[in-house]
Amino acid sequence: MANTFQREKIRGVFTAMDADGDGALTESDFQELAARWTAVRADGDHARLTRVMTGWWSTLRAAADADGDGRVTLEEVLAVVDVLPTMPEAVNATAEAMFETVDANGDGRISRQEYRTLIEAWTGRPTDTDLIFPRLDLDGDGYLSRAEFLLLWRDFWAGETPGTPGAWLFGLFPTEATRLPPGGEAAPPHGLLPAAPSSDGPPTRRRGLPRAPPSEKAP
Repeated sequence: MANTFQREKIRGVFTAMDADGDGALTESDFQELAARWTAVRADGDHARLTRVMTGWWSTLRAAADADGDGRVTLEEVLAVVDVLPTMPEAVNATAEAMFETVDANGDGRISRQEYRTLIEAWTGRPTDTDLIFPRLDLDGDGYLSRAEFLLLWRDFWAGETPGTPGAWLFGLFPTEATRLPPGGEAAPPHGLLPAAPSSDGPPTRRRGLPRAPPSEKAP
């Protein structure tokens, strides 16, 4: 059974994915995220992003929609999260698909701006990720490598312990478990920090909600 820390971080992502705010995830929520992501992506590859998001929806529905009503609730997602540690291949497949999508220029690594674009698509608003990115960049080279991203992804979805780098993958959430250590700033009440100009240029304002990646089996 998911502990308080897991419930809090998964709830934050679930809320971002639930584009219409009805308390359940449906195919239309994933289509909406694809539209949001297209809007903030320089390449605007809507067809590809839609394939990725609807593919993830199909996988999530197959794994989590226990009652077959075409809607996935938070409790159903958490039920899948409970068994993720026993499904490393599925978790890795999802992480690989997500990495390929976030790596917009295909250079095999995720830059600060590519990460920021992901989070702004997710939150639907300009977001300052400059405090978060260094905590994810495990080797300090200014990028997230494929290996780093896979580790962070597994840690976020299957990890049970606060304070590990993967807990920050989808940004700062207002929980005691994921508060910044001494000297940092606490997160504001709903998710990520307000936008501030980044070193890669100013963010583009978008309205709406975001969400997450594709997979082979579960989040």
